[in-house]
Amino acid sequence: MTLRASFRQLLLLAFVLIALLLGAVSLSGLQALQGVLAQSREAGQQSVQLNLSTRGLAERSTDMERAARQYLVLGDDALRQRFDDAANQAQAMLLPLGQYPPTAKLAQQWLASVVRVRSQLADDRLALAARGEAVAAEFRTLDGISRGLTLQVQQSIAEHNQEVQDALETQRNRQVQQVLVAIVAAAVAALAFGLWLTQPLRRLGRAIVALGEGRLGEPVDIRGPSDLASLGRQLDWLRLRLTELDEDKARFLRHTSHELKTPLAALREGVALLSEGVGGTLGAEQAEIVAILQHNTGVLQQQIEDLLRYNAAAFDARQLQRRPTLLHSLVEEVVQAQRLSWQARGLAVVVEGDATLSHPVDPDRLGMALGNLMSNAIRFSPAGGRIRWWVGLLGSSEDRHIALQINDDGPGIAAADREHVFDPFYRGSTPPPLHTTSNGTHPPRGSGIGLAIVREQVAAHGGRVQLMADAGGACFRILLPLDAPYA
Repeated sequence: MTLRASFRQLLLLAFVLIALLLGAVSLSGLQALQGVLAQSREAGQQSVQLNLSTRGLAERSTDMERAARQYLVLGDDALRQRFDDAANQAQAMLLPLGQYPPTAKLAQQWLASVVRVRSQLADDRLALAARGEAVAAEFRTLDGISRGLTLQVQQSIAEHNQEVQDALETQRNRQVQQVLVAIVAAAVAALAFGLWLTQPLRRLGRAIVALGEGRLGEPVDIRGPSDLASLGRQLDWLRLRLTELDEDKARFLRHTSHELKTPLAALREGVALLSEGVGGTLGAEQAEIVAILQHNTGVLQQQIEDLLRYNAAAFDARQLQRRPTLLHSLVEEVVQAQRLSWQARGLAVVVEGDATLSHPVDPDRLGMALGNLMSNAIRFSPAGGRIRWWVGLLGSSEDRHIALQINDDGPGIAAADREHVFDPFYRGSTPPPLHTTSNGTHPPRGSGIGLAIVREQVAAHGGRVQLMADAGGACFRILLPLDAPYA
């Protein structure tokens, strides 16, 4: 189903989702950290209050003991009042310790001890010395309880500090894990979005390459974001338009060529009659003019026939009759079909590679392409040179192709000609080596359609032909896809 959103919108959505993911992890970590900080702040305030209470309690205990001992000696009510005031202040300071669970029991003991001191101070039945010893013993007990409170508060503060540190460490580890998970998730999401969003771009690239290589029979169907799908529809319209133009061009060339053949045949016949002296004996200058006319009409007829042959090849390439074919044997048949030509030049031809490799092709059409490559190699190879064919598989396991490669010992393709070597009627700047044919003349330069026919026939098979660089001579490689249909 074609998506309504555009490529830009989907890309923005991907960035927003990744940002939300990372933002959620950051906010979660910040909230957890704030909770730990609040716990730490609360524990700190409580520790300060407990420390102040224990310190104040120790000071009030000293005041209480001094006032009680002086009261027993002097019997002054003001000293007893000083004791009661110190005790009341101590009880107020003891309140936080009584509400704190770890020190609540000791706080109750401290209060009970104060109550006993009050009763001993008020008991007139005991002798003064006995009362003094009882009060001193009780204050020793009270002092021990105060030290216990101090130790318990310090121990509790240390435990709280350790809990806060453990909570911070736990939160830090959790935050690190969450950040790592978020980074991995964001990377996976970005990769998934990237792969998903770039698929239409790759299909667009393949469609553009197909149009550039003239494979106009492949529909352009781009599925994905709306703007890329719209671009795909425009490319498919362009493909249909190019198909129409190509058909119009072929039809025009075909009709024009046929129209030119009739007057050209009459012109050649008239020139032939003149050269035979039917209209009278020709002088030397007249005979030279007739020879020029005869040569140029022959060249023109050859060009028209080449044009018709190219149009026929381009048309026939769309109507392949595929059948399983041993490619090594097909190359050998092409070599044997031109045996007289390469033997006359003293050339050595070698066919190497996998002799068992079979593939569904149209042997006539592919054989025509191989024959053109062979003919070019013979024309451009020096006398006594060597032509090498190789048949096999190339590429990785995910992208394997069948390769048919030919390499000669000729001068190769000039750098200026490489870009246009497969264009129809383009003749390169490098001429073939001079050699004399059986009738004593040098062969004319090619018409420039041989490699164009090769490209047409190979493209019809779903493959491509390449000019290999730095191969020492001309080297052409035909690549055919492994998944070619049999029909």
